[in-house]
Amino acid sequence: MTPEEYFAGEEISPIRREYIRGKVYAMSGSTPAHNMIALNLATLLRKQVRGTDCFAFVQDIKVRIETVDVFYYPDLTVTCDPRDRQLTDSFICYPCLIVEVLSPATEAFDRGDKFADYRKIETLKEYLIISQTRPNVECFRRNERGIWELYSYQGQDQIQLTSLNLLIDMATLYEDVW
Repeated sequence: MTPEEYFAGEEISPIRREYIRGKVYAMSGSTPAHNMIALNLATLLRKQVRGTDCFAFVQDIKVRIETVDVFYYPDLTVTCDPRDRQLTDSFICYPCLIVEVLSPATEAFDRGDKFADYRKIETLKEYLIISQTRPNVECFRRNERGIWELYSYQGQDQIQLTSLNLLIDMATLYEDVW
């Protein structure tokens, strides 16, 4: 399947589908915990980027990675790149932050092949992986040498997002989840 065929199908499909190197995969539904975590974080991200040149997006905006021929639907993304404001389609290409809320069905893929593809995005500074079963967040951050470093947060830690100069309380992220 070509990207053009994928987009034509996306316009009429009742479900979201990711495009990975010519193949299309249906997205699974989410849980109330997944939704609440995404909503809590989206609220914080929107507040942080309001009035700046950055935009926060939730779920239905794809990330295109042309170099590896994929379109993914991250749970949340933030872009500060002016090139993303010029796109008329439902995707961005230059995020600085990508967030995935893990589920048992997608965890291995989110940590493995998907993260390998995300690392090809030159503008990506942080990749946040959030557990929906316990207070556990991993932030992969690209350092000044281009090497990805892991920062792990549990319990009552504060999550630091350097790409947006933002500190997030774990209690706020997981509010109303359990």
